[in-house]
Amino acid sequence: MKTRTKMIAGAALAVGVAGGAAGIASAAGGDDAEAPITGDAFDKASAAALDHTGEGTVSDTEVGDEDSYFEVEVTLDDGSQVDVQLDEGFNVVDTMADDESPDDSDTP
Repeated sequence: MKTRTKMIAGAALAVGVAGGAAGIASAAGGDDAEAPITGDAFDKASAAALDHTGEGTVSDTEVGDEDSYFEVEVTLDDGSQVDVQLDEGFNVVDTMADDESPDDSDTP
């Protein structure tokens, strides 16, 4: 019985350590930690963003962005990028120029 209790306690400790490490890795991931929009929500968010910009191609999406419920990054025909912020009803709540280039990174 003692051996079994030790094994259960060891397994619980291992799960706790793994969960803590995953949380730290997620926090260190910065903007890359958000999930992409998928399914029907992707179609609706993309349509709303492209309707708002009037041109371009959807190049990235996020659910649970720090600025809104949905974020749709649109690459305009001139190559510039715009982040279109949407609420849960797919209404535009803000638009921001995305001045990050592909060469930008979170590391110094």
